[in-house]
Amino acid sequence: MSIQKIASFAAGEWIAPGAGARQIASAITGAVIAEAGNGALDMQAMLDYARGTGGPALRAMTFHQRARMLKALGQHLNAHKQALYDISFDTGATQSDHMIDIDGGIGTLFVFASKGRREMPDDHIYLDGGIEQLGRTGSFLGQHVCTPLHGVGVHINAFNFPVWGMLEKLAPTLLAGVPAIVKPATDSCYVTERAVRIMLESGILPAGALQLITGGVGDLLERLGMQDVVSFTGSADTANLLRSNRHLLENSVRFVAEQDSLNASILGPDAVPGTPEFDLFVKEVSREMTAKAGQKCTAIRRILAPESQVGAVIEALSARLSKVVIGDPRAETTRMGALVSARQKADVLERAALIGAEAERVFGDPENFTVEGADKDKGAFLPPMLFHCADPDGAARVHDTEAFGPVSTVMGYRDLDHAIDIAKRGQGSLVASVITHDPAVARRVVLGAAAWHGRIYINDRVSMKESTGHGSPLPHLVHGGPGRAGGGEEMGGVRGVKHYMQRTAIQGSPDMISAIGSKWVPGATEIEGPAHPFTRRYGELSIGETLHSAARTVTLEDIEHFAAFTGDTFYAHMDEAAAARNPFFPGRVAHGYLLLSFAAGLFVEPNEGPVLANTGLDNLRFMKPVVPGDSVKVRLTVKQKTPRTDDYGEVRWNVTLTNQDGDQVAEYELLTMNAF
Repeated sequence: MSIQKIASFAAGEWIAPGAGARQIASAITGAVIAEAGNGALDMQAMLDYARGTGGPALRAMTFHQRARMLKALGQHLNAHKQALYDISFDTGATQSDHMIDIDGGIGTLFVFASKGRREMPDDHIYLDGGIEQLGRTGSFLGQHVCTPLHGVGVHINAFNFPVWGMLEKLAPTLLAGVPAIVKPATDSCYVTERAVRIMLESGILPAGALQLITGGVGDLLERLGMQDVVSFTGSADTANLLRSNRHLLENSVRFVAEQDSLNASILGPDAVPGTPEFDLFVKEVSREMTAKAGQKCTAIRRILAPESQVGAVIEALSARLSKVVIGDPRAETTRMGALVSARQKADVLERAALIGAEAERVFGDPENFTVEGADKDKGAFLPPMLFHCADPDGAARVHDTEAFGPVSTVMGYRDLDHAIDIAKRGQGSLVASVITHDPAVARRVVLGAAAWHGRIYINDRVSMKESTGHGSPLPHLVHGGPGRAGGGEEMGGVRGVKHYMQRTAIQGSPDMISAIGSKWVPGATEIEGPAHPFTRRYGELSIGETLHSAARTVTLEDIEHFAAFTGDTFYAHMDEAAAARNPFFPGRVAHGYLLLSFAAGLFVEPNEGPVLANTGLDNLRFMKPVVPGDSVKVRLTVKQKTPRTDDYGEVRWNVTLTNQDGDQVAEYELLTMNAF
């Protein structure tokens, strides 16, 4: 079999392995299948290419254009994922493991594409939070904005997820408008390289947006500056080595780490044998021990059960694990494949021995197990290994040693507070889970343990059919954790995008703030349009375009008719004496929803036109009551515009109601869909 030459993509060129190349063996057979690495890569040229070519091209695009780019990438990868499946088997991964890595990574691209279109503007500046009025009259305002960093995202990834690990970092980076240099772990870099080739060959990405290092990073870190970001996934030892790099510290280079994690799963006191929760707990733990052969940063390492249920948990888990078929991951009957390498297998065995000094192995003998369809001595195979620690309070290794493979330890707890204390002894984890049908149990765990965990996963009979599992980070939610887990966060929707942007406070007049943010703010200049704004198409409307309506007097008959017609006969509208006793009202007042209806009647243009639909209103507030005899009028202003499809876009209108004295009585934001 020929040996693959795994290239790097640097400064626009594919560069084959050279000096310093390392051999890569199949996890199944132990045979050398590839070599990667080139110590002669020009790191400065890569940085220059990213900063000088990739960065400007990405920043020239709006958030929506970048989001569409991510969607196109996801679609292209989805159409070519079989090639990624085919070569991923040699990492030891099964077909179901591929679904986590490859399909999960593609799904992450789609989620960020969707969030970019729905939650971010079709603009180059992201507004972070609301307006701050800094003076009495509103002529001096403050606003936080986020703009792309003018550097590069350096992504150093772990071996266990060669596709997802790359894409979960790449999606928010590109959406922010920042180019990336990806450095995968060498043991599985041939999968990452294939994915990068597929993406680059699509022509979807602008030049310089993505580069790849399949080998060492050389002096790359020493060349980074304050506009760059390092995002790392791997061991705590490596993270600390990188984090303490003097150059990174002196230049305040942003550093995000996701590292070792002794994740715990707690069986609730209510989840006794025979309940759906007990069966769910056993299923979750077994899956987390065997998926990717336990090589997941989110896998369950510590299994916490009430002391009275420890025996039942061990028995049920052992029975389930005994049915797991270990073998050649290409076989359909295989449920757990190999670890990524012989080196990784040796590391897991060494760490399992440390755990074994404090806990008894109750299932899984690494010297005596069956592998189907492969030679277990040549491949990096191990069985699931379950330990029982009878004294979790007196133990240390079970709380600080992560055997990054199919290894987990059962330990008993006396009461829920004890379980929380045990979970916290991991000194910071990516995720803890609680399997319980008792909301009070879930709340106590969150109150007691949330500060030690990046995510708390709660599951029971209600959510079990839709839940994604203890070990599945989702792009919608942050992935990371405090303490031992690295203290960082990734993904989390737009939160992840902002890691690659600079938050800046801007100050100025309403006109300045409106112009910078492409969003009209009260006090900014109002524009008189040539016709009623509802007769004008999406592209014809300008930010700040305003309609001032005529006034309408609100009568007692209006209030009583509205009450009778709608059934809303609340005393403040119908009983003068009762209303007068209310500290908020001078007597009978108009319904708030009556005022909204009158407002619509004052500003709506009734004929067929480019306004296709009213899709809702936001931020409704009533400031001052309207009594019979008052009159109201409306100011309708185009606040913001966001394209949604090729046929229509969303217009956000600022709607303000004032009375005959000019006092504001209500305000809200109206959303309409307008034809292009």
